[in-house]
Amino acid sequence: QVQLVESGGGLVQSGDSLSLSCAASGVIYASYRMAWFRQAPGKEREFVASVTWRNNKKEYTGSVKGRFTIFRDAAENTVTLEMNNLKPEDTAVYYCAADAFPDSSPGEISAYDYWGQGTQVTVSS
Repeated sequence: QVQLVESGGGLVQSGDSLSLSCAASGVIYASYRMAWFRQAPGKEREFVASVTWRNNKKEYTGSVKGRFTIFRDAAENTVTLEMNNLKPEDTAVYYCAADAFPDSSPGEISAYDYWGQGTQVTVSS
């Protein structure tokens, strides 16, 4: 069993930076894929970024490429999402997720086995 706890959300202004952290308790096997998703009010949850635990392969959705960076720390069992040049459209609840058997697209929500409770990010214009 894996538990994920996000932290680091808050209220920032357009153009600011923010770092989200996901702390994982339990065993994170080398096969896992970790990801960040987000859900804005009235919208469906969407994929933001992912990283594979074993070989550190990263994927990003197009709207955040060049602005967001995902990285994992195997020693600390954490996954961080560094967000730069934030925009009002980045406003959402951000969720950390873990896929124990990543055999599908990184953006496939139903593939993820564990989810955190979410952390709110609000970007004002």
